[in-house]
Amino acid sequence: MSRVLIVDDEPAIADTLSYVLRSEGHVVEQAENGAAALALLRDAPPDLALVDIGLPDISGFELVRRLRAFSTLPVMFLTARNEEIDRVMGFELGADDYVVKPFSPREVAGRVRAILRRTAAVASAAAAPVSGGFTLFELEARIEYRAQALPLTRFEFRLLAHLLRAPRRVFSREQLLDAVWGNDRDSTDRTVDTHVKTLRAKLREVAPDADPIQTHRGLGYSVQA
Repeated sequence: MSRVLIVDDEPAIADTLSYVLRSEGHVVEQAENGAAALALLRDAPPDLALVDIGLPDISGFELVRRLRAFSTLPVMFLTARNEEIDRVMGFELGADDYVVKPFSPREVAGRVRAILRRTAAVASAAAAPVSGGFTLFELEARIEYRAQALPLTRFEFRLLAHLLRAPRRVFSREQLLDAVWGNDRDSTDRTVDTHVKTLRAKLREVAPDADPIQTHRGLGYSVQA
């Protein structure tokens, strides 16, 4: 079961697509503008986004341009614009498909299935088992612990993934802030500690007796091998 985000301000089109995709077993969310879509894409990334180019606030092109700053999420453009330059621009932004309105919802559903099959195959090949019972799925922004998927927020994923890329290495709080939060000036050492605490709670739900994230007093954190 995959999660699909439809970004379109035409309710008739969005609702029809939602109905068809849900009938095929997908979980579907909708956003009517770029701002709402970006919030969903950052906080709860779907498996695929269907993006209308003519949105009311920013263009679909601009939405995907901003998306590409933090994600390689598969994207299909939906548009009434059929000019060659528009198609070229869409693919240069990393779109996986480009469908011109009016279209058949069933055809779009078939294209969705094809994209999801491709990305699932690539993601499976990119899965990296990490010592300690972890598996890091970089392309899917997902981590499994002892064969169970962890329900991580965006920053929890980034923090744990950074630790997992170098097991046993001790990272200072400053290093983790730079790697995970970047230029976010509201972040402090306490931000790292808080996220480590929530990560440990989620790991304990899977394995109550394990504590793979190690605290090194005065130094920072590591993941045990």
